[in-house]
Amino acid sequence: MKTTIFRRFLSALGPGLITGAADDDPSGIATYSIAGAQLGTSLLWMAWVTWPLMASVQMMCARIGMMTGQGLAGALSKKFPKSILIIFCFALLIANTINIAADLAGMADAAELLSGISSHWYVILFGLGIGYAIIKFRYHQIAGVLKWLALSLFTYVITAFIIHPDWSWVARQTFSLTLPRGTLAWETVVAILGTTISPYLFFWQAAQEVEEEKAAGRRMRLRHVEVSNVDLVDRKMDVGTGTFLSNIVMFFIILTTALTLHTHGLTNITSSREAAEALRPLAGNLAMLLYTTGIIAVGLLAIPTLAGSAAYAFAETFEWSQGLDKKFKQARAFYAVIVLSVVCGVALDFLHINPLSALFWTAVINGLLAPFLLIGVFLVGRDKEIMRGKPSSPLSQISVTITTVLMFAAAIGMFAV
Repeated sequence: MKTTIFRRFLSALGPGLITGAADDDPSGIATYSIAGAQLGTSLLWMAWVTWPLMASVQMMCARIGMMTGQGLAGALSKKFPKSILIIFCFALLIANTINIAADLAGMADAAELLSGISSHWYVILFGLGIGYAIIKFRYHQIAGVLKWLALSLFTYVITAFIIHPDWSWVARQTFSLTLPRGTLAWETVVAILGTTISPYLFFWQAAQEVEEEKAAGRRMRLRHVEVSNVDLVDRKMDVGTGTFLSNIVMFFIILTTALTLHTHGLTNITSSREAAEALRPLAGNLAMLLYTTGIIAVGLLAIPTLAGSAAYAFAETFEWSQGLDKKFKQARAFYAVIVLSVVCGVALDFLHINPLSALFWTAVINGLLAPFLLIGVFLVGRDKEIMRGKPSSPLSQISVTITTVLMFAAAIGMFAV
């Protein structure tokens, strides 16, 4: 019986798990590291607060994809005029392109410190390689390999135990809800919310539900009545697991950097080398290798997600042929958006910006954009007609509403302080 349940659990893992892994992108690692280094353990509580919020948002997006047979932009088109969707698309494209640039910069910066070769060469190499792979291969083929490399991020978990902190003190810090004080703290809260509950993940989650059905030889829009409660429960397990693991990584990155960097006065992280110092208690001189492997792995996993989510949004808005299962000739406009986003991301990296600073501020941008998009997600998710008679549950609607209000409040707090 236990074996059967475990097998069902494993078989349910899919888009939600990959989305959760992609959430801990270089921007996320940098943001959590900066939070721990600058503010210590004061924001540890955000790890358990953001998990149910992130899970409810991603599940609502997944449900939209499952019930409508369309990506998020396609579903939003039934609720909003095209002009609004176009604004959303360009805002998403700009935010994602900046995020791609920051992720590439973070990956290249870490690779340069490990090899001594200029980061500009790595930016070009990573950009060309990722662009080619997205066009040439199906995303799940790439993600199936890279998600295992991203397990290197769990070195932060191991490091936290090696340090032997007072776990009763850690527990008190974790469950001590304190309001942020000062502009820096509010900016960090917005950044954590933005890198954890990111707009590009909303589009990606819904789009991948449709891609999953394509891969299985089915079209959701032809079989929406067949979406059973079992299907929905399976997706809840998938999304819940992916978001839980994402937030576990967040918790231990903040904790580890707080116990290593903040405790020793290294509060202003300006380079990948300084961020990697948090792993030194575990890896010693291998700290940079572990950090670099993790940064590059999650970057390679996240950048296709960033570029792909914008492409799906444009394709659904303008009714283009779309899908990562299609060849380039079959979806030229769809892939053109991906190529444009990656190329612009590479170009932005030659503006000589600080990689870690760029990673942090892209998270802030996502934190400011997300609550506006969440209003649209909420209105679609509760619409019985659009959702084919199976709208999101009242509990889910309440949770997404709370998420939206909290993100608006954090943004106001950042500007008001």
